Amino acid sequence: MIVQTENVWKTFGSFGALKGLSLCVPEGSHFALLGANGAGKTTSIKMLMNIVQPTRGIATILGVDSRRLSRRELVRIGYVSESQELPGRMTVGGYISYLRPFYPDWDRTLEAEVLRSLRLPLERRIKNLSHGMRLKMALACALPFRPKLLVMDEPLSGLDPLMREEVMQSLFHWTSGATVLMSSHELVEVEEFATHVAFLDRGKLLFQEATHDLVKRFREVRAIFAHPVGMAAGAPPQWLELRSDGHALSFIDTHYSDEETLASALTGIVGSLGQLECRPMGLRSIFTALARTMQTEEP
Repeated sequence: MIVQTENVWKTFGSFGALKGLSLCVPEGSHFALLGANGAGKTTSIKMLMNIVQPTRGIATILGVDSRRLSRRELVRIGYVSESQELPGRMTVGGYISYLRPFYPDWDRTLEAEVLRSLRLPLERRIKNLSHGMRLKMALACALPFRPKLLVMDEPLSGLDPLMREEVMQSLFHWTSGATVLMSSHELVEVEEFATHVAFLDRGKLLFQEATHDLVKRFREVRAIFAHPVGMAAGAPPQWLELRSDGHALSFIDTHYSDEETLASALTGIVGSLGQLECRPMGLRSIFTALARTMQTEEP
C-alpha cells in the first residue's frame, strides 16, 4: 500500500478528531476520502503530510513513517490544499521558476502544457489571484514533477461548477499512473473519478472499498406483496431504513447480489411477493444512508 494508517488517533485537547483510523490506499488508485465537514478528512491529510502528528498509532506514506518524511519522499509527493499558503508577492511564473530546481524529475514540457491548459496568467502576482485561480496555481506546482503520489485536501471547495469540471478533467488527464488521494465532501464530482472510496464520520472510518464493488452491492429496494405488510420482523441487519406502506416494503440492501436471491429472502421473511424493484444508488445516496444509520445507532 502506498498509504497506510494503523489504529491512528488524533486528539486536540479533549476533542477526538480521529478515532482509530485504519486506512489502506492501493498504489495506482484514485482514492477519495469522503465525509461531511468536520468528519476528520483534513486532519487525516495533514497527519499524512506531517503537518500534524498522530496522538497514537502509525501512518506510513511511500513506506516511510509520516513523521520521518525526508526530501527523498517529498520530491515524489504532490500536495494541494484549499488553504495552501503561497508566496503572494511572487508572480505565477516567478514561483514556478523558483520551484523547478527542487525537483529532479521536473518536466518543462508538461509544465508548459499545464500552464497553458489552466490558463494561468504568468505575470500576475499570486496574491491577486482568485480562489479558483489559486487552486489552479497549486495544481501547476504539484503536477510538472510527475509525483508518484498526489495528495489533495478539499480541492473542489468553493469552486463554481464549471471550474470544478475543469479541475477534475485536468486530474484525469495528468495523473495517469499516479496514485491520487483526495479528500472531499463533493460526492457528485468525485464519483466518476474515484476508483476507491473511504467514508469518515466524526473521526471514525465507516468503511473503505473499491467504488465498483460498493456501488454494485447497494440497492434501493421496493417490494410489493399480495397482502398488507408490517415491519418485516426477522429482516437481516444489512437491510437499512425499513419502511412499510400498505402492501409495500421499502429499504436499502447493502449486500445485494441479484434479484432472484433477494426475492427468495423476501418471500421467506414476509410472504408471497408480487413485484420487486431494485435501483442502483450513487455515492451521495449511499453515504447519506450510512451516516443516518450510524447516527440512529449511537447513544
